[in-house]
Amino acid sequence: MTKFSAFLKDEAGAVTVDWVVLTAAVVGLGLLIFTFVRPAVSNLAGAIATELESAKTCMTSDGKTC
Repeated sequence: MTKFSAFLKDEAGAVTVDWVVLTAAVVGLGLLIFTFVRPAVSNLAGAIATELESAKTCMTSDGKTC
């Protein structure tokens, strides 16, 4: 019975479990935030691509005003 009591009182692995739970929570929150931010970033990237394509067309035109 003393080995079992010592096993129950041992806290050597408790810190590792705490870090695993904390890391899982941070990763989960990151994924949750990513799902809300991704559409806005995608729309912004599309708008930037459109503007860059417009600027490229303007710069390669034959001296026409854009």
